[in-house]
Amino acid sequence: MKYIAYCRKSTDEKDKQVLSIEQQIAELKEFATREHLEVIDFVTEAKTAKTPGREKFAEVLKRIEKGEAQGIVSWHPDRLARNSIDGGKIIYLLDTGKILDLKFPSFWFESTPQGKFMLNIAFGQSKYYVDNLSENVKRGLKHKVRLGIWPMKAPYGYINDSNTKTIQIDSEKSKVIKKAFELFAGGGESFTGISQFLYKFGVTRGWKSTNNKPLHINQIKKMFTNRFYIGIMNYNGEYHQGSHKLFITKKLFDEVQKQVIRIEKPRRNGHDFAFRGLMRCGECNAAITAEEHIKKYKNGNSQRFAYYRCTKKLKPCSQGCLSESKLEEQVREIIEKVALPQEWANDWYKWLEEDGKKELILSDENLKRLKDEVTDLNKKLNILLDSYLDQVIDADTYKLKKNEFFEEKLKIEEEITKIKTDGSTWFEPMKSWVGSALSCAKIARAKNTSHDLAIMVKTVGSNLILLNRQLQLQYEKGFAELCAPPPAQRNFSSSASKSLSVRPEGIEPTTK
Repeated sequence: MKYIAYCRKSTDEKDKQVLSIEQQIAELKEFATREHLEVIDFVTEAKTAKTPGREKFAEVLKRIEKGEAQGIVSWHPDRLARNSIDGGKIIYLLDTGKILDLKFPSFWFESTPQGKFMLNIAFGQSKYYVDNLSENVKRGLKHKVRLGIWPMKAPYGYINDSNTKTIQIDSEKSKVIKKAFELFAGGGESFTGISQFLYKFGVTRGWKSTNNKPLHINQIKKMFTNRFYIGIMNYNGEYHQGSHKLFITKKLFDEVQKQVIRIEKPRRNGHDFAFRGLMRCGECNAAITAEEHIKKYKNGNSQRFAYYRCTKKLKPCSQGCLSESKLEEQVREIIEKVALPQEWANDWYKWLEEDGKKELILSDENLKRLKDEVTDLNKKLNILLDSYLDQVIDADTYKLKKNEFFEEKLKIEEEITKIKTDGSTWFEPMKSWVGSALSCAKIARAKNTSHDLAIMVKTVGSNLILLNRQLQLQYEKGFAELCAPPPAQRNFSSSASKSLSVRPEGIEPTTK
């Protein structure tokens, strides 16, 4: 009877006691000599057997089916199979007589019902070992995440500390990554430009390998949107608070997100229409799109004309188009209506400072309230975890609710940080709003500021619609009072003189 010897060792083998391929070959040669076995070939493979798909193993079975050999010699059954499919193939070939015998130096086997039963048990034990090992690894990784330790490869700017099994800041590369964040937040660099910048300072695709190509654009996007840099770990769709040190501030990270959204905003046909995506049709509620027409003259010159019109994708619509120049005029007029007079601004800044001092006195009370809310959320998270462990709720519901609570907790903690830094949750936003209202006149009167106009009109109003070639909107709180008739404006100004009781929507004093 002829045999084929099969030797395998997985490249990611966790069991360090498993013989190397060279040792297996030596053992099998000695075993074959001792048992007087005719081995026609030694087939070796360095691949895991926990999943089907081993090329060399499949070749061995095909050669046996062709009649080149009638048996297999291997160190142990787990070298042949650690999954139910490959194990089943061997049992089936034994049942059909394609394989007449199996020989193992470390395992007894006879091609009898009892022998095949014991072989099946050996294959089952091998599969159990792999499954149990996988579960133990997953359990260990999840435990590390709960402790706030990232269990995977460290993001750019960090390193995996093999001694402490934690994530540490890379003193050199972190400075490069931080500079990349700052450059991108400034608005003067593209994803490609950042990739070239990082490449110049040694941050490449294969940071720890021979692949030294510049980072792909998708890798740059992933890095810029990775909340790991602000202490939040997303592991299997579940948020966890990281214990690693940070070198990117929340403010810088948020500025980068704005730039990512700005660059990612689709631009069709390569044209940059400032007011596209700003409004909807007032008749059919479809989107308003933009298109360009070029008029050529006999002298060889040409002129660009841009128009905005309804896409008419929802239903028939009778609305016509509006030239970009006419639309720009209307936007300027809308913004100029809510420009804050300079004398008002001077008074309001003074009143803001007075209100700010009063707010600082109440900051301790507000901090206590917010900290109590965090404590309540932590209790809810513990109750949620208990419900999951008691199998009252399923895993998907647990993850969903946990992420909701986690997001809410992060917002409150950001508010706490803001109060500790500024002494108020509304003072700086209100001051910013006054600045925006004051700058309306300047932006409305400046030339070649279409993009600034688009940003400002979204600041002063919402629900923008285009109807009968006229732009309409709903002014935000505060701006609505600024464009009111003179009597209402005077009331608005005088009410603010006592206390800035009229604040933009969402900007309220922290007192209750």
